[in-house]
Amino acid sequence: MENIKSKIIDFIRRNRVCTTEVADCLGKAGALEGVMPINRGHFKVGNVKWVYANLESNWDVHEQIISTQENDVVFIEAFDCGKRAIIGELVSKYILLYRQASAIISNAPFRDAAALIRENYPIWCTGFTPVGCFNTKPEHDLNSVLKQEHQSLYDGAIAVCDDCGVVIIPKECHTEEFYQKLVHIEEQEDIWFNRLDHYKENTFEIVCLKKYLNEQ
Repeated sequence: MENIKSKIIDFIRRNRVCTTEVADCLGKAGALEGVMPINRGHFKVGNVKWVYANLESNWDVHEQIISTQENDVVFIEAFDCGKRAIIGELVSKYILLYRQASAIISNAPFRDAAALIRENYPIWCTGFTPVGCFNTKPEHDLNSVLKQEHQSLYDGAIAVCDDCGVVIIPKECHTEEFYQKLVHIEEQEDIWFNRLDHYKENTFEIVCLKKYLNEQ
């Protein structure tokens, strides 16, 4: 499993397979809704390190990110945090520079926008707010069933991040079959643009009718 996972990550990185193409390989699915880059021009792919924030507190985030490995994509998932920012400049710097993570993604807002933009950090989130979470231990831990479900779904998955957003490749897709889908879609993109640029076909002929298949 790890060998094919590394193979998929390496192929995506070397060929800069965009989130659009990865989502197509997943049956036009897999995107984290509303999650967009803070800074443009970053392309990141890697193993997902899943951590969570709960009950308007980022206590658990501070505790969990300590075990971040080099090149991980840290996914901070927020539960019952309202519209509060999960982290800001300090924690982002720790994750990206001191833990050497590849990127940070989150389904919640961040704070310290000016600093995160100035440092050009590879961060994907749902926006900004100056109102952050509390750094006190929450009264209750995250529901154990919910925690297990989301940890199983995301931790150890593959995240692909670019200007279009974030797509998650689940663990059940870390297969040779999915790898071949990635190879095929890259080849298909080359063919489609070749037909557009050099054969002057229209997009209906290229995408819908696939006229080029009749010539092979």
